[in-house]
Amino acid sequence: MLLDAGARMLRQLPPETSHRATIRLLSAGGAVLPAALPDDPKLAVTALGLRFPNPIGLAAGFDKDGEVPDAMLKLGFGFVEIGTVTPRSQAGNPKPRLFRLPEDRAVINRMGFNNAGMEAMARRLAKRKRNGILGINIGANKDSSDRIADYRAAFARLAPFADYVTINVSSPNTPGLRTLQGRDELERLLGAVNEERAKLPRPLLLKIAPDLDDAAIDDVADVALAAGLDGIIATNTTIERSPGLRSANAREAGGLSGAPLFQRSTEMLKALRARLGSRITLVGVGGIGSGTDAYAKIQAGASLVQLYTALAYEGPGLISRIKRELLQCREQDGFDDLDRAGGR
Repeated sequence: MLLDAGARMLRQLPPETSHRATIRLLSAGGAVLPAALPDDPKLAVTALGLRFPNPIGLAAGFDKDGEVPDAMLKLGFGFVEIGTVTPRSQAGNPKPRLFRLPEDRAVINRMGFNNAGMEAMARRLAKRKRNGILGINIGANKDSSDRIADYRAAFARLAPFADYVTINVSSPNTPGLRTLQGRDELERLLGAVNEERAKLPRPLLLKIAPDLDDAAIDDVADVALAAGLDGIIATNTTIERSPGLRSANAREAGGLSGAPLFQRSTEMLKALRARLGSRITLVGVGGIGSGTDAYAKIQAGASLVQLYTALAYEGPGLISRIKRELLQCREQDGFDDLDRAGGR
């Protein structure tokens, strides 16, 4: 596939340079990309009050400023999540801040919410024709004196353009951000955002870290239910480093994503599903590189899944391969639909 060949060429560049080049190419040529073949109806999923043509989504982090959501939808994703975006623009952390771990099929990043800010995103999305399911992932500025106010402002400004909004309190690259996952702070945060959501209803999701212990998972589940949260995305990147990592960049600081995250993030899905039952939609992300991986997330309790790191290694042909393999897994187990595969 020509697009996959281009992806291989881009991987010869330094990772952040490669990423920016990819965004520019998609921005310039997205309108002429061939649309993916229509999805098999057996892949369709109803979640968050929305009908997804397939459960495979693009995770936040690829398109931080909402430059190419429609190009990514044309590649075959069932939904695209853009961001993380903050109220004010910020440069992020010093470079280098993005590292490939090819031997481990992983990436470490310490980007630090680099983005052009919510006003730039709003101007861009105001020109967009609504086509396909779009999520917007919001965060707080690093130097904010009131991070809860940042989330409230970002929701109010960007929710009109979104099919759902995700609150990101789990990036390890903004100092102190993960403390918002604690019970008291999370209650305050969700209460504030819910006041804005009452004015403009949108499905609201929370993206959590894989490094939470059992007690913290219990707290997140309790607060999510009490706040009427629609979904939880499990999980963001991890600060843990397994001893089996082989790549030279394995000890770089930042969040680790990709294959090494698969087991832990899947265990968290199982734990959340056990605590929440079917009351809240779960989105599985972390280490998905095949249809078998996606199916394992669904069996663990996810209604939807997201990927990013594997796409950087495999190219856009990965999306159709995952969908084909996912159908095969479903049919081998004799399930009529993916909800049944997940026990829902």
